[in-house]
Order: sequence, then C-alpha cells, then structure tokens
Amino acid sequence: MVSACDAPQPPPKPVAPPPVPKAAPVRAAPAPSRIPQAALRWQRTLTREVRLYWGLSQPVAIFAAQIHQESTWRPDARSSHAAGLGQQTLVTEKWLAEIFPADLGDGKGALDPHWSIRALVMYDRKLWSGRQSAASDEHRWGFTLADYNGGSGWVNKETLLARRSGADATRWFCGVEHYRVRGQAAWTENRAYPARILRTLRPLYEAWG
Repeated sequence: MVSACDAPQPPPKPVAPPPVPKAAPVRAAPAPSRIPQAALRWQRTLTREVRLYWGLSQPVAIFAAQIHQESTWRPDARSSHAAGLGQQTLVTEKWLAEIFPADLGDGKGALDPHWSIRALVMYDRKLWSGRQSAASDEHRWGFTLADYNGGSGWVNKETLLARRSGADATRWFCGVEHYRVRGQAAWTENRAYPARILRTLRPLYEAWG
C-alpha cells in the first residue's frame, strides 16, 4: 500500500504557461464493502492471464481492482466510447489486435469477457514496460494506471512539466500527479484513477494473490 506521500516532499513549483499545480486534493469515492458477486466468476480467468503474461511478479489484486474500477465486473458495460470488463475503446481494441495478433487478433473484441481481460492484462504490461525509470513499483503502477486511463501522451507531457519545475519526475504520488497540462475534468478523473485502484479497491482483492 502507498501512503499519501512516501516521504515529505516540497510543494511543486508551477511554471507558466500552461497554468498548473497545485490543484485541490482529489477525493476518492467511498470504499465498497465487498467484492461484487460477478467478480468471482472471472477470478480464475484473470489469475491465469496475469500468470501467463506477468509470471508471479505482480499481484492479481491490482488487475482485479482495475477491472472493478472500469466496469464493476459487468461484461456488457458500455460508456460513450468504451466497452467490456476492461472498458477498451474501439481504437485501442483495434490497435491491440494489430500489435498482438497471436493473442488478441481473433476478432472477438472488448465485449467478449475473456478477450477484454486478456487485453487489459497485456496492455498494462506494455505500459508498465515503458515506465522503468519510476522510483518504485508503486510509483510505476501509478504511471501505468494513469497511462491506461488517460493516455501516455498526456502523462508524458505532465512528467516533462514536473521535471522542468524541479519536481522528482520518477515519482507519481506526490510528484507528477500534481502537474497538469490537460483540461481540469479529464485531469481530475485521471488522478483519481490510480489512487482509487491502489488504495481503495486493491485491499478488497488481496486474497486473490
């Protein structure tokens, strides 16, 4: 688990343009009291996929918490631009099928729950591989989950801004998370995403391994 800050940090020094930090703290949604019953149906599938593509290096609980955040374990979940357990967009769905044809190129897509679980696990792995400079695994997961939710391009721009402002750009929590170059609403959602998965939802699933 990560605390609000791993160690005392000086407040970030924003530069302009664009107008940036420090924004008001993001309030996490209330913690659910239990795992949804629907999650139990997919526990073995998720565990198998995590072990297949990650080995024993990462806890299944993080991926379970991410699916909980994305869809509350509803395979038919839809938003205005995404669908399935992992809420992949149509663009991401096609892109993943192209870069992982042997694993995701079967044409099933995000509304197939097995495909969506595998896509989430594999996409996380790809994003994780690009965050090797993070200060620790917890910070690396912060970057990875922010990438999944809002796109690596935005996170990279905010990382650059943090570095130019004198902050430790290897830290997500109490570091890059405080810097903004995108719209306020999108930024607020993006910052809440890794915090809720790692701090609020992951504890529910720790028994999953």
